[in-house]
Amino acid sequence: MNEVKCDCGHVNPFGTKICSKCGMVLGNQNENKLIDMRYEGSARRSQTYKKTIIDKIWNFFSSVKVGVTLIVIALVASAIGTILPQEMYIPSTATPAEHYELEYGWFGKLYYELGFHNLYSSWWYLIIIGMLGISLLIASIDRFFPLYRSLKKQGVTRHDGFMKRQRIYGVTKLDEQDIDLEDVKKRLKKQRYHVREESGNILAEKGRFSRWGPYVNHIGLIIFLIGALLRSVPGMYIDKVLWLREGETKEIPGTNGEYYLQNNGFTLEVYDKENKEDEQYSAAIDKTGTIAKTYQSDVTLYEAQRETIPGEKVDLDKLKDFKIKVNEPLKHDHYALYQVDYKLDELSTMAFNLINKKTEEKYGSLKVDLNNPQKKYELNKGYSVDLISYFPDFEFDEKGHPRTISKIPNNPAFIFKMYTPDKPDGEVSFVAIKETVEPLGENTYKMAFNGVETKDVTALTVRKDLTLWILFTGGIIFMVGVVQGSYWNHRRIWIKRKNEEILISGHTNKNWHGIKRDIKHAIESTSLCEPSDQLEEEKSSTKGEVLNG
Repeated sequence: MNEVKCDCGHVNPFGTKICSKCGMVLGNQNENKLIDMRYEGSARRSQTYKKTIIDKIWNFFSSVKVGVTLIVIALVASAIGTILPQEMYIPSTATPAEHYELEYGWFGKLYYELGFHNLYSSWWYLIIIGMLGISLLIASIDRFFPLYRSLKKQGVTRHDGFMKRQRIYGVTKLDEQDIDLEDVKKRLKKQRYHVREESGNILAEKGRFSRWGPYVNHIGLIIFLIGALLRSVPGMYIDKVLWLREGETKEIPGTNGEYYLQNNGFTLEVYDKENKEDEQYSAAIDKTGTIAKTYQSDVTLYEAQRETIPGEKVDLDKLKDFKIKVNEPLKHDHYALYQVDYKLDELSTMAFNLINKKTEEKYGSLKVDLNNPQKKYELNKGYSVDLISYFPDFEFDEKGHPRTISKIPNNPAFIFKMYTPDKPDGEVSFVAIKETVEPLGENTYKMAFNGVETKDVTALTVRKDLTLWILFTGGIIFMVGVVQGSYWNHRRIWIKRKNEEILISGHTNKNWHGIKRDIKHAIESTSLCEPSDQLEEEKSSTKGEVLNG
């Protein structure tokens, strides 16, 4: 592709529409049409190279239509992702598939199957965000550098065709007396224009930096999107919920076994309408029953001494004790644990006695840890009990078979096999709260309920966000671009001497009334004619023809 040489001698890249030095319009263009000054007629790669695969990919992503389409798709997908709670915010009492179907019916099932339950970390959503970032980057490069070069190389003396095809244009015929432009230059400088002069011709320019506002916006958005994509990188962003029973020690999710937390105790303080300080809440207490004033978890943070394999005992080093309250999180090594919820009196253990149904003689007792039950319990004198099946949250399915709907011991049920000296083959008994079933016939022995223990459970949100400063930086840069492009505008005024005429033209990227006012103020003490707005004159002429027609 050959370069384009202008009549002024300046060599322009192929595809240039306006000579960057003199402003002469290159190629066959309608001489009566105003010049499109968005990119100063510079040669953009996407409008010039269209042969290779690289060219086609570049042209695809540099398209504004493609960028807008990707934004719309991302916005629609994001909106759909807010219709139902994301997977990280649903209770852990059931699998995601079961939860969405049980809670929201067919729509919830469809929502889960389409992958909207985990939208913001799904591969296709991340691809859309990545494509949007690529589109912003390529579109910016495709437009910024040609525009920057054109503005940097622009000459003072402009071609007559360039002057005449600006929206603001006017001609002043000179009489025998010449017009001194020094006063015009001084007035332009007072209006903070940067004035350049060449062979008696003038270029006054201000606010060029406002042309970079959209590209600063793009930089901010690209940085923001990079931060959003980094949230899918392991270790960069964590937002999980940890349910911890009193006395329990668990690995903090998202720490890869590095940190553990022990719940030493949970404290709940409620409003009491008998207390004078809480009298203002009496009506609310009567209506709802109990209102929490504050609640806290007394915890101990541990660090694992070394990496372990699954099932191996972990050696822990104590780091610190802390009282986690609402809005007072435990913070350590970029992690923060917030108090978000609680559950009082969750079933912890259930005790049973093995007895003879007729004589009610007791042959031993056992205690079942509802969160970690044993498989076999040895009693006295050859008596033992096997736990064949355990259903923490028991219900019967459609076929009448027992099942559990969650791992939380809300309604525990057991299938025991009882071994006694006179029944060496054992007897099977199904035991639930207020229910005992002997599925294989009447038994001699039974498991009699002998008490229950409960524990309070605290819910803590575990958060780690190493992308926050990236998102914040991108947002700040974006707002700088918005201010830069919104509150300033790029104005240029050209004044050219031609034989016995003085040509005046002007251009701005917005606020045409402002540049008209500047020109009027600059020439008001001279005999120069005020230039007209050719676009408004054309509209007025067209409107008049329509009315006359």
